[in-house]
Amino acid sequence: MILFKFIILPLAPVFIYLIAFLWAEPAQSQSKITLVRDAETENVVKSYARPLFIAAGLNPDAVQINLILSPQLNAFVSNGQKIFINTGLLSTAEDVGQVIGVIAHETGHISGGHLVRMAQAIDQARTIDLITTVLGIGAAILANKPELGAVTTASGPNLGLRSFLQFSRTQESSADQAAIRFLEATQQSARGLYKFLGVIENQDLLSASRQDPYLQTHPITQDRMRTLEKHIEDSKYSDTPSPEQLQIQHNRIRAKIIAYSFPLAVVLQKYPETDQSVWARYGRAMAYYRLPDLKKALGLINELLTQYPQDPYFHELKAQMLFEHGRVYEAIASYKRAIEFVPPSDILYQALGMAQVSSDDPALLKEAETNLRHSIRLRPNIAATWRQLAIAYGRQNKMGQYQLALGEEALLNRLKEKAISHAKRAEEMFKTGSIEWQQAQDITTAAQNMK
Repeated sequence: MILFKFIILPLAPVFIYLIAFLWAEPAQSQSKITLVRDAETENVVKSYARPLFIAAGLNPDAVQINLILSPQLNAFVSNGQKIFINTGLLSTAEDVGQVIGVIAHETGHISGGHLVRMAQAIDQARTIDLITTVLGIGAAILANKPELGAVTTASGPNLGLRSFLQFSRTQESSADQAAIRFLEATQQSARGLYKFLGVIENQDLLSASRQDPYLQTHPITQDRMRTLEKHIEDSKYSDTPSPEQLQIQHNRIRAKIIAYSFPLAVVLQKYPETDQSVWARYGRAMAYYRLPDLKKALGLINELLTQYPQDPYFHELKAQMLFEHGRVYEAIASYKRAIEFVPPSDILYQALGMAQVSSDDPALLKEAETNLRHSIRLRPNIAATWRQLAIAYGRQNKMGQYQLALGEEALLNRLKEKAISHAKRAEEMFKTGSIEWQQAQDITTAAQNMK
């Protein structure tokens, strides 16, 4: 797994529930989330989501799924067709149907254009006082403290506030209805979504500080639960179990996330040595690697590879273990094996390219450049990949491309002056009108337009 530094999410046009939640957090943590990337987890979640996106009339390749490193249960969508899912939701849900149900609900928000409508609703708020009132009453209602809401309402324009909150709750019901349609169209049961909402609903009696943010960002009403109950009674797919392969995949990523997130003692309690399932051994391998106990971790992952020699993610974990313990050439071989058995992955190409750059072997620099460019082609907005590519270029004395890569990195990190400086230097090194010269121009323009 690759951990990314804090990124800042725009507060609008995210749901009012998300706004209320972020508003209630300490000032220094507002809007900040920590993203974590993992090739297996992303690909598995995309496999759950793809049929739902197609049923919703969305381009599956245009919807971006992002993982947030957090033990809390939450999922939400943001502008640009992005779905954010907490690792805590994936590790807590034992049944893959629960995760699929949540994704179906979030897909309903995207297909329903709720983000655009919410942005319009926010724009219609005439004064800052009204917005403050909305946030205050929203947090009060969602925390089940109507007495606080009554006090807040008295200081704000009731009509606009009630309309705004009704609009938000209507969106949740609308997303449920859409989720039901998508699950029905893909011949899947809605029991998972119902079960998940039931778990969340049981937190109503907890104080707001102890509730998972999903309850605060997605208020659950009796009407929503009754709608799902009625559908489950009527649907011919309600007793259809999730495909066994999907459940196995979920068990694997769940074990990996638990091993990544918790101390070894917790992992061994969940996956004791007596549990010889593939996912339990996988989780223990990750846990021992994190300890670090390389000997035990490699022993477990090698056992799995003996049984499943073409499993890309076992090769990937082995490569990561070796790389982080200085065994770079062995790691490179394992990363290459992983890439052989999996669809193109920006994460794996980046990891391979980074290992090749780290080897300090001039003979590997051209190959590293190729792999890093593969990664950028698949996902161009990762600053760390541009940094590694810049190093590969610099060591090959390709100074024009070196400056361009640093300019792209600076642009992604929102370092305006740095981006312009690198772009100007690159521009001087290439023929006017060339592709590289145009790239430098584009970096300069984008930086100058940066707010």
